[in-house]
Amino acid sequence: MTPELASMTVLAVALLIGLGALATGIGFAILGGKFLESVARQPELGSQLQTRMFIVAGLLDAVPMIGVGIAMLLLFANPLAG
Repeated sequence: MTPELASMTVLAVALLIGLGALATGIGFAILGGKFLESVARQPELGSQLQTRMFIVAGLLDAVPMIGVGIAMLLLFANPLAG
C-alpha cells in the first residue's frame, strides 16, 4: 500500500467514526427532547411513545455501527490496496 493511500485511508476511517458519533449524539439529543415535549403535552400516551422512542433509538444507534464496520474494513482489509 502506498503512503498516500494509507494516509487517505486513515483520514477516511477517522471521519467515518467521528462524524458517525457526532451525528448519533445530535440525533439522540433531538429524539430525547421531542420525546419529553410529547409526553409533557399528552402524559397518557407516555408508554406508547416510550416504546416508539426505543425503536427509533435502536435504529439510530445502528447507523454508526455500520460506519464502524466499514471503517474497520478499510483499515484492516482495504479493497483499494489491490
